[in-house]
Amino acid sequence: MPDSTAPYRGRFAPSPTGPLHLGSLIAALASWLDARHRGGSWLVRMEDLDPPREEPGAARRILHSLQCHGLQWDGDVMWQGSRSGAYAESLETLAAGGHLFHCDCTRQMLGPNGACAGRCRDRQAAIARPWAVRVAVPADCRIVFRDRLQGTQVSALGQELPDFVVRRKDDLDAYQLAVVVDDAEQGITDVVRGSDLLDSTPRQIFLQQLLGYSTPRYCHLPVITNAEGQKLSKQNRAPALDDGCPAANLRQALHFLQQESPPAQLRDVGELLAFALRNWDPGRIPVALAVEAPGGLRLS
Repeated sequence: MPDSTAPYRGRFAPSPTGPLHLGSLIAALASWLDARHRGGSWLVRMEDLDPPREEPGAARRILHSLQCHGLQWDGDVMWQGSRSGAYAESLETLAAGGHLFHCDCTRQMLGPNGACAGRCRDRQAAIARPWAVRVAVPADCRIVFRDRLQGTQVSALGQELPDFVVRRKDDLDAYQLAVVVDDAEQGITDVVRGSDLLDSTPRQIFLQQLLGYSTPRYCHLPVITNAEGQKLSKQNRAPALDDGCPAANLRQALHFLQQESPPAQLRDVGELLAFALRNWDPGRIPVALAVEAPGGLRLS
């Protein structure tokens, strides 16, 4: 559990696979408002873990968009691409505890949810590179946590994801490990992010427990979808935010979060954020995993 006496430290952690869109602005704004409303710090971490998927210039554009929308962060941006040494140390700790094994399964061999399903654990001496490094989850492992918005969550992790990847076959560090190590390094107490990452949380809590880290408080927001139920995302060609109209974008994000509507005469980004901060109420956010974009929101 998080230290209830620790000062609030939140974060926004985009991947530089494309520019920010409305869905990512909603997550960033909610995270920023929650941190500032509680007098806390708000950090930005760039999840540049997967160079083959990164878009040239995307990281710079993301940071520029945040600044255009008045979402200034505290301290320096953390770049996961420069953190391989910290991830290697955590892997050594997990290996020393007997929690890791190598896996050479092809995609076709894997079981449900990409699990190795016990094929590799007992044949470690026979496994040659390329291999993935997986963490072994006991069959009876259950992860229970209370999400601030979505309520109590129960995951039979040992049955659903018994051996997830912490280092990939291409020698890139896996997201699940990196986010846990970096949340601990930055002293993150609160994570406000989209519900598309809700199923990652039990895996992250499991790793936190193995590594002796505190578990942050989590708040998973509904993701915004189009009329066909598709999540607004880079993969679905979500249009980039127009940094030339930040006030309109912020109003759309606040509308989706069902926050009090700023008066029409407020047009300055600073004034809009000040109003939103005074009136921030997480209890007004829809309790759902996904919400169709309300009428009037521009998705293209």
